Amino acid sequence: MARTPTGDDPTPVVDLSYAEASAELDGIITEFESGVVDVDRLVTRLERATEIVDELDARLRGTRLRVDELVPRLESAGQEDVTSDDDGDPGPSEPGSDDSLF
Repeated sequence: MARTPTGDDPTPVVDLSYAEASAELDGIITEFESGVVDVDRLVTRLERATEIVDELDARLRGTRLRVDELVPRLESAGQEDVTSDDDGDPGPSEPGSDDSLF
């Protein structure tokens, strides 16, 4: 069950923008690299970093799946526009020619 942010509790990662989560992760990494992390907060900061990495990874995978779904639709729509004009006759390119959008 997710905790509600109060006081020092951080904003849930799912509520952060990608840029905000990435910036927070950068800050945690900087803490670790500098050796400034308080031993009492070490596990908490490591858990938060892991939570951020998992969320950002899930967002990237979801975005990739969506892009993979949309690009063929865009290419298909582009081919329809190129291969016929208003009267239905073939346009500037012949079917099967290599003039894809990407």
